[in-house]
Amino acid sequence: MRRVYLDHSATTPVHPLVAEEMYKFLTGDNFGNPTSLHYFGRRVRSGVEEARDKVARAIGADSKEIVFTSGGTESDNMAIHGIAHTNRNRGNHIITSAVEHHAVLNTVKALGKEGFTITILPVDQCGMVSVNDVANAITDKTVLITIMHANNEVGTIMPIAEIGRLARERGVTFHIDAIQSFGKIPVNVDQLGVDLLSVSAHKIYGPKGIGALYIRKGVHFRQTLFHGGAQERLRRAGTENVPGIIGLGKAAELAAAGLEEEAGRLSALRDRLIMETMTRIDHVKLTGHPVHRLPNHASFCFEFIEGESMLLSLDMKGIAASSGSACTSGSLEPSHVLLAMGIPPEMAHGSIRLTLGRDNTGEDVDYFQEVMLPIVERLRAMSPLNGDTVYAADNECNGCRVSHTCRA
Repeated sequence: MRRVYLDHSATTPVHPLVAEEMYKFLTGDNFGNPTSLHYFGRRVRSGVEEARDKVARAIGADSKEIVFTSGGTESDNMAIHGIAHTNRNRGNHIITSAVEHHAVLNTVKALGKEGFTITILPVDQCGMVSVNDVANAITDKTVLITIMHANNEVGTIMPIAEIGRLARERGVTFHIDAIQSFGKIPVNVDQLGVDLLSVSAHKIYGPKGIGALYIRKGVHFRQTLFHGGAQERLRRAGTENVPGIIGLGKAAELAAAGLEEEAGRLSALRDRLIMETMTRIDHVKLTGHPVHRLPNHASFCFEFIEGESMLLSLDMKGIAASSGSACTSGSLEPSHVLLAMGIPPEMAHGSIRLTLGRDNTGEDVDYFQEVMLPIVERLRAMSPLNGDTVYAADNECNGCRVSHTCRA
């Protein structure tokens, strides 16, 4: 059976050159603890610092501003908890958006239970937060703004540089979750005006279980998650995951080197995928911003059918995709991102996300189109929603239009 992987926003295969680099630190003399002063420790420490420099160069930072973590979720938690608790005596207000990854949303909500005041900003129908809304939300008690660079479910790229300028003018610390954007579009901490930034290796053909947090020099930050040794300049205790760090460094180096060319190739494939899907299949809604979206990202809502049924049917044909976020794909609840965009629950349940990667080709897009239309036709023929339902985009009913279906 032909196998087509269209779920690169969930995770990516480890690049062969990344695996090769990691293997060097799983064998031979490269096994030492990087905090040891002897030959074996110094040898490994040199590799860790070289990887740190590669990550820093990829985002336009200084290597001393990079802290290695266990992944994106820890990076987000470390940034939010660290800034909130460090600045508790100055203020207790945090601003975020309704479409953040749960690593951010749930962390911010947890701080709300500790007495912090939380503002969760709405987004428009494309999933984009308004800079004006951010500006209006800032008070003299605001200590942190945390907004994702690009949305993991619908691919919308947020106006981060504009928010960064606003945060700098108002003296508010600014954190971004760049886990989906890093390695796919340009990410430069100075150009974006960010103070903290989270990345993860397994989204850019690196290993799972390793990530990094950028903390701008001069940002007042106290470690709050781990207590122990003096690793990572007292920012994160615990013996370093050396093979993972080496893998992240190599993955970051490769992603930065080929970013422009690969983004152009993937954008062309993405646009073809979107155009052909919207042309061949009726009652399909493209979700996310039509222009300001990740180059590898296409996401849709299909009327009258469930996303899970589509995913299982696609899997039987050898195609891997996802419905919304990979972290919540086991949930029966509709996507919080789609609901925040104003998409009604019955339509949100019919969502799928297709994310392209370095090994995908035009033949993969053709194969998807070949199998998708029969799947949609079969599932709609079985669907109880497809009987007396009127599609509002085609038939106005009781003054409602486009955004939902209603019973005739």
